[in-house]
Amino acid sequence: MSGAADTSGMELVARIREASNATFLAELDGNEVVYKPVAGEKPLWDFPDGTLAGREVSAFLVSEAFGWHVVPPTWLGDGPLGRGMVQRWQDVDPDQDAVDVVPADQAEQPGVKTVLEAIDEHDRPVTLVHEDTAALRRMAVFDVVVNNADRKGGHVLAMPDGHRYGVDHGLTFHVEHKLRTVLWGWVGEALTEDELAGIDRVTAALHGDLGEALTEHLTVDEIDNLEARCAALSAVGSFPPPAGYGSAVPWPLF
Repeated sequence: MSGAADTSGMELVARIREASNATFLAELDGNEVVYKPVAGEKPLWDFPDGTLAGREVSAFLVSEAFGWHVVPPTWLGDGPLGRGMVQRWQDVDPDQDAVDVVPADQAEQPGVKTVLEAIDEHDRPVTLVHEDTAALRRMAVFDVVVNNADRKGGHVLAMPDGHRYGVDHGLTFHVEHKLRTVLWGWVGEALTEDELAGIDRVTAALHGDLGEALTEHLTVDEIDNLEARCAALSAVGSFPPPAGYGSAVPWPLF
C-alpha cells in the first residue's frame, strides 16, 4: 500500500470544491474513491518536505499498525492528473453526528463530552461537543501520535455501524507540536489497556515494515518524533492537554 498502485482505469466524476487542495470524486474498478493529485497541492511553508499525499498514506499506514482502521484504505496512484492520494470513499450515516455544535443548555447529556463554549452569530451561547465512544477515543489517540494539525469536525466520518473514520491527514507528522483537534473531551483521562496496546503495536512496527514504508514519505526526524510521541503518550498514560502557544482547535471547526 505504500507505493503507487494501478489506477490506470480511474475516471473523474466531480471536483470536491470545499477542499483547500485539488480534490476529486472518482471511479476506479467500479468503486468510488477520493483522488488528490500532488500537482494540485498548495505549498505550505511549515510542511516543506515530501507531499501531502505522502502524509495521508503515512497516516493510513500508522492507522493499520494500530489495528483500529481509523483511516479508510489509502494509497498512492497515478490518476488522470498525475500521481496522488487515492482513498476509498465512505458513505456516512446522515443521521449521526460524532461532533456537533449544540445550544448550551443541550450540552450536558449522557455519552457526550464538552470541548468548548462560545457565542454564535445570533449572540446565543453554544457548545462544541463530541460523542464519548471507544471509536472516537481511538481516533483521538491516533491524532496525538501522528501530531494531527487539522482534526476538524468534518474530518470525522460517522458510519452506520458505529465505526468512525478520520480523513484529511495531509497536515500530520510535523517534528514540532502541531496538535489541533476538536477531540479534547478526554483531557486527563487514563488511557485504556486497548489504547496502550495500540500504541505498543505502532512502536513495534516502527522497527519493522512500518518504519521502512514511512521512509518513502517522511523524513528521518519525522519518523523519530513519531516514535518519541508514542513513548511519551505511553509513559504518561492519559490524554494530554493542549500545549504550545497556538490555537488548540482548527479553524474553521468543521
